[in-house]
Amino acid sequence: MDLQNEKCVMVIDENLPLGIIANTAAIMGITLGKQMPEVVGADVYDRTGNGHLGIIEFPDLTVVDFSDLAQGCKTYDEFTTKMKDVPETELNYYGVAICGAKKKVNKLTGSMALLR
Repeated sequence: MDLQNEKCVMVIDENLPLGIIANTAAIMGITLGKQMPEVVGADVYDRTGNGHLGIIEFPDLTVVDFSDLAQGCKTYDEFTTKMKDVPETELNYYGVAICGAKKKVNKLTGSMALLR
């Protein structure tokens, strides 16, 4: 895997409140870690010997999303139950994470502005 040519981008609705934007990014990040546990690198240690959790390395294009339905649920059971009854066309996506080859990710997201 050539890490210089890998990239991860999260595209999140900029009209959401800042707390929902942060929550969306956090949830998608955790979901990526579960979806692709093999890309989480080994822990690293600083000069004083303190350990730091490994960061991620992306091998292929992966997409993770987060919706209004997920945000509105209090438990995972509630989410899975409600999701079974909702067609995809009725979901309002708050964000999507796209990870993979830098050229592919840039082609999909390169013209989008960064969160400021």
